[in-house]
Amino acid sequence: MAERILVAVIDSGVHPDHPHIDPTRLRPGFAIGTDGMVIEQGVIPLDRLGHGTAVTAAIQEKAPQADILPIRVFHDALRGSAMALVSAIRMAAGAGADIINLSLGTTNAAHAPLFAEAVAAAPGALVLAAAQADGVPCLPGSLPGVLGVGLDWDIPRETFLWRDGQMIASGYPRPIPGVPQRRNLYGISFAVAQASGFAARIAHERNLRARAALLAALSAA
Repeated sequence: MAERILVAVIDSGVHPDHPHIDPTRLRPGFAIGTDGMVIEQGVIPLDRLGHGTAVTAAIQEKAPQADILPIRVFHDALRGSAMALVSAIRMAAGAGADIINLSLGTTNAAHAPLFAEAVAAAPGALVLAAAQADGVPCLPGSLPGVLGVGLDWDIPRETFLWRDGQMIASGYPRPIPGVPQRRNLYGISFAVAQASGFAARIAHERNLRARAALLAALSAA
């Protein structure tokens, strides 16, 4: 039996008891402090903010066969440090992640060299991140070696587009029964998550583990 595709979700952790989460597909992960040091490992880093759980649910909806490696860099708010993100990317690569989901980003260009170094240290993983925020290039999503993701509200959640070297997906997460879409979390975070889910599903269906082969398959889908 082929090894499952592993998707690292760098976010606020995950709540395994949430009804949209399949806990049997969660691997023990990490929590990383703002200084980039590991503060927790070998356990499921619990989500106190809800964002990481919603992102993970969106990925699992599209790729239920994939394993999820949760890495928490957001603790008390949806704010993290560049050092934490860089450490998380390296930890994900070291754990053998095939896909690294970054439903986050920064427009601070000063962080470009640091992020570029981290992405270069993960050559075997497909890193997905937001390409821009309000028209401003976002890091690390606009860097070479990262698959940038764009947002289109008119795309059905069941599909994606490939446009100018980017994956374009809906910004609506997995719906909550009885809750209007605009009352739920939504935005570029979930376009990235859904793009990661589509990538994991195609990787599983076609048994693609090589980054270049998966990129080729996504661009032709």
